Amino acid sequence: MNATAKPPASKAPVIWIGVLVVVVIAGVVAIVAAKGSNKKEAEKVTAASIAPVTITGAPLPAMPQAGEDTAIGMTLPQIDGTSLEGKPMTIGPDGKAKLIMGVAHWCPHCQREVPIVVDHLKDSPMPDDVELVGVSTSVKPDADNYPPTAWLKREGFPAPVMADNNKGEAGGAIGLSSFPYFLAVDADGKVVQRTSGEITMEQFDALVKAAQTGKAQG
Repeated sequence: MNATAKPPASKAPVIWIGVLVVVVIAGVVAIVAAKGSNKKEAEKVTAASIAPVTITGAPLPAMPQAGEDTAIGMTLPQIDGTSLEGKPMTIGPDGKAKLIMGVAHWCPHCQREVPIVVDHLKDSPMPDDVELVGVSTSVKPDADNYPPTAWLKREGFPAPVMADNNKGEAGGAIGLSSFPYFLAVDADGKVVQRTSGEITMEQFDALVKAAQTGKAQG
């Protein structure tokens, strides 16, 4: 009697197991690559939001809550750093009057004030002889409205903004004590007037005039 031939063992399960292994490996590789890409993007955003600064000259004293402001008449120190777009940027005595605005992305007062300033400047642009510049400081990656670059771009802020370092040295150099902060400096780099907190656009225009004329307004 002839023995009954056994059918060849099917290789299908082995093939499917191999396919499954390949799919799983590909998925793991994709997840790792995505995490790496996200990490690099996060590092890029942080580098643009918090950047090194170099201070040349004496920092301005912090703005007092009351009494005489000893910074009036002092020369603004030179601050070298980068803008939120990563371009080299300098704030200091350069022959042009300035209104410097210090902001923090998480500050509710700044979040209210920035769009008001933006709308105001659409109808009343800065005069040619006064420059508006910003300083983004006290950055907190885990706080609301991060990163500051996206926030200010979304609001349409029309001026260059310097990124402060993680110690807040740019803010300290301009005497920033609370947010938002406004510092009027004349063409000689001398401090003329400053204030902080939410202000009216009449007060904003007065600060621009102070920088332009070298005389405090009001």
